[in-house]
Amino acid sequence: MDAVAVILEAPERLALRTLTLSPMAASDVRVEIDWSGVSSGTEKLLWTGRMPNFPGMGYPLVPGYESIGRIVDAGADARGRIGEWVFVPGADCYRDARGLFGGTSRYVNLPQARAIPIRESLGRDGILIALAATAHHAIAAGGVPDLVIGHGILGRLIARIAIATGGDAPAVWETNPARRDGFGYPVIDPAADERRNYAAICDASGAPDVLDIAFARLAKGGEVVLAGFYDRLSFAFPAAFMREARVRIAAEFTPADIAAVIELLDIGVLELDGLISHVRPAAEAVDAYPQAFTDPDCLKMVLDWREI
Repeated sequence: MDAVAVILEAPERLALRTLTLSPMAASDVRVEIDWSGVSSGTEKLLWTGRMPNFPGMGYPLVPGYESIGRIVDAGADARGRIGEWVFVPGADCYRDARGLFGGTSRYVNLPQARAIPIRESLGRDGILIALAATAHHAIAAGGVPDLVIGHGILGRLIARIAIATGGDAPAVWETNPARRDGFGYPVIDPAADERRNYAAICDASGAPDVLDIAFARLAKGGEVVLAGFYDRLSFAFPAAFMREARVRIAAEFTPADIAAVIELLDIGVLELDGLISHVRPAAEAVDAYPQAFTDPDCLKMVLDWREI
């Protein structure tokens, strides 16, 4: 079977092309994608060519790990799942392109265990489950931060999940005045914050100098959690030494994080509304991707595949 997909042929060279899908195995499902999100972190590195050489890295590639849609076909062992509305955290199903992360396509084939049932009533907000799971993973191993750096989409989700899991509302730093709208927590200009004893700071900005910034505000023995994705980090040693600072790197989300986020949504303590700022038809992907990475007003870009 063929499917129209977004393909990065090389850094900053993106196209919408018809690709041949690999055949389904007995336990695979085929999902017709309605909505997919554009990651302004990981996918920006793919777009610019600065992504480290992870296994499976290379061009041409199909990006995307934030897709939702309906199971429309399945192998012999998964026929009972046809009709389910699911979240797709990526797929590797293309004969002529790498699937890193492979979810930005009208159709994908993937093992049924990776097609995660979600409420269809979430609508396009369902694409945010990947980022919400990333935010949950950053918190789960070390507790709720009392400061979040950056009020982009990930920073907002970290703050919302901190509250949804029963923690106190963290302070959030944001240098862009247009992004200082809170959701039950204070969002402040870091220049106006004199506090220097934060016990736990979570960075969601991806800024290369964030460690120097965070160590200057950390309590003795405090922890900095790196929840963004970074090309390279460095820091001046004395401030970290004097505070006996700890640094924890939050890796990619796990199935347990997705399950926890879905539970928070189902019991009504976590909301995803108000986070998607831009929606464009998938046919406009060539313009949508650069906008997602360069437009300061674009908090989250979503592609609509329903007319493809």
